[in-house]
Amino acid sequence: MLEGECNCGAVRFGIRADVSDIYVCHCSICRRFTGAAGVAVVVVAKDDFEWVSGTEAVKVWQKPDADWEANFCTMCGSAVPGENDPTRMFIPAGLLPHDLDGVQVKHHIFVGSKARWDVIGDDGQQHQGHIAG
Repeated sequence: MLEGECNCGAVRFGIRADVSDIYVCHCSICRRFTGAAGVAVVVVAKDDFEWVSGTEAVKVWQKPDADWEANFCTMCGSAVPGENDPTRMFIPAGLLPHDLDGVQVKHHIFVGSKARWDVIGDDGQQHQGHIAG
């Protein structure tokens, strides 16, 4: 099982699936959430995800009037896995080990609303909005 954790280690989780594709969302909500160009995540089926420890430290913030939520660790503030979909978990890529083989950015979504200063410099496919999957 692939394991990941937040910055302080209070929140830990495991993934029972191969991870290869990173999705980077450039929408204004994700930019504000991270304070950066967007958020990089891996997406896995809920059945392939499990919390190992620290769920009591997870806080969920729901954006009013939007179908979007963000999870974070109340101890260190790190973004942690969450669900913006009934069947999948969205896992911040930075919480996973940095030396995973074959993992790369495959898709950039909502590039139609990315910040003007954000220059995409990899080979990931660019999508103006959301992609099905």
